[in-house]
Amino acid sequence: MTTAFPHRIRLRIVGQSGSGLNSVGIILARALRDLGLFVVTDREYPSLIIGGHSNFTINFSPQPIHGLSNEADVMLALDKPCLVTYKNTLKDGGMLVHGYERMWGIKKILAELEERSIQIIHAPAETIVEKNRGKFFMTNVVLIGMVWKTLGFPLEKIEAAIKTQFSKRPQLLETNLQCLRDGYDQVASDDTIQNSKFKIQNFGENNTKKIILDGNHAIALGAVAGGMQAYFAYPMSPASSILSYLAVMAPESGILVKQIEDEISVANMTLGAAHAGTRAMTATSGGGFDLMTETVSLSGIIETPLVIVIAQRPGPATGLPTWTGQGDLLLAVHSGHGEFGRAVMTVSDANDAFYRTQEAFNIAEKYQIPVVLLTEKFIAESHKTVEPFDGDRIPMERGLPDESELENLKKEDRYALTESGISTRWIPGSSPAYYFANGDEHGPDGRLDESENAGDMIDKRCRKRETMKQEFPDPEIYGKETADISFVGWGSTKSVMLDVIEYFAEKNVAVNYLHYTYLWPLKTDLYEKFREKNPNLHLIEGNHDGQLGKLLASEGATKIAEKNQLLKWNGRPFFLEDVIAYIEEHSNMKAVD
Repeated sequence: MTTAFPHRIRLRIVGQSGSGLNSVGIILARALRDLGLFVVTDREYPSLIIGGHSNFTINFSPQPIHGLSNEADVMLALDKPCLVTYKNTLKDGGMLVHGYERMWGIKKILAELEERSIQIIHAPAETIVEKNRGKFFMTNVVLIGMVWKTLGFPLEKIEAAIKTQFSKRPQLLETNLQCLRDGYDQVASDDTIQNSKFKIQNFGENNTKKIILDGNHAIALGAVAGGMQAYFAYPMSPASSILSYLAVMAPESGILVKQIEDEISVANMTLGAAHAGTRAMTATSGGGFDLMTETVSLSGIIETPLVIVIAQRPGPATGLPTWTGQGDLLLAVHSGHGEFGRAVMTVSDANDAFYRTQEAFNIAEKYQIPVVLLTEKFIAESHKTVEPFDGDRIPMERGLPDESELENLKKEDRYALTESGISTRWIPGSSPAYYFANGDEHGPDGRLDESENAGDMIDKRCRKRETMKQEFPDPEIYGKETADISFVGWGSTKSVMLDVIEYFAEKNVAVNYLHYTYLWPLKTDLYEKFREKNPNLHLIEGNHDGQLGKLLASEGATKIAEKNQLLKWNGRPFFLEDVIAYIEEHSNMKAVD
């Protein structure tokens, strides 16, 4: 499927793992941000240190964009194997930039591309580096210069990005700058995108105050802004970079950051820190969370806050460790043995991640429960331009008694049977009253109680679910109140749906979308009203079984028929083309380019 998006350019950089692909992508994305453009990126790579087929995709536009296309207008090829793999994602009439020198080895590929009216832009990258007495990997900088000129942008902006990249290695800077300039000069003015049929008008510098970062970085910053004091983790892709980001921030922020030997210890240390009054968090993926679930139950019975981020990747077992998915929703909702209150939330992009992380701490402490914050590999590692964060938007709510109340507390207050299910929690040692944080069933003061009264305490903890359901925000509607075709989903699907709504609006086809951020306890009233007004309703999820659909049905909501489910479970995110093709199939109106 070839789909035109007149307001964006789609750049795809292809190269093997270990080729410097990620650095090339980050340099270009930051430079595009510095031009004032809206940028969305993603990196796809296999679970290999070196080798395999990888790509770094950048979509950019002078207008706000949120999701990604799976096609490329311009392709920058770092090597032959990945050119062979990804050449068919380059649109007919697009542009290929490469520095390959053994031209006979790609003669057939180039001929095939030329038959598709693809413009070939070439320069001998290795020869240019040798002329400048540089190292082999500087061929990437030559190619950066070439593609930057191809895009029609001024040299100064990409020079500034290179200077930033090599600020800590000044001995390499001048050679890299010369390689960049030589690559830039190799491209004739007539070979730039400014003269092509998919030129974007009105590039400006109106948004240069925006920041660009990935979802994991945003979660780390959100945790710092939310008052987190301790972070414990065992590295597991795609959550690992949260640990890396926080380790770098630790000296300045004063946060205790520790890599622990396994996920069981991680969860127990996080819960222990929270019991002692510390705002603490951990992050993992589905397999690591499996090992944490006994501690999730302990958090539930001792009513102590526990915040866990699950960065989802497809399972089962090791599954697809470097790819994306939404397969752990029901795991998060049903994790841990026994019945107790817990919350499950999701983030949709980097901007959302910053604020939802802070809310997760507030919810965990207010309701004294485990909170699972779901993200995905696509969100965790994709970069996006966002407005500078407002660190004061989410007030800190610790749910602790005022100092004046501490003297009058009684030990029976700790687990008192209340209508809301929420009792008074205080930090051990802050009040003369003591209590037992008992993993066995217990009475109001935490002392062991195996009498029939145990049922009252279980019911008390479960009442938190109804309290949260009444207090949590409703899902949000994007687009018009009624539409020709409607969707309901969660997580990263919001990004692609925002672009799809805009895409079809320009073609007079109304699309709307109901987005869930708070997934458990699940609110269904607005969903039912939305469904009544929008009978052509479809589920969109990145998993095989339609887990949100099943969760809605389990809570008594009207079931979405299987024929009305757009599901994807191959490790790739939803691309614009996926949703556009589905809408064209399931509505009476075609979107004509």
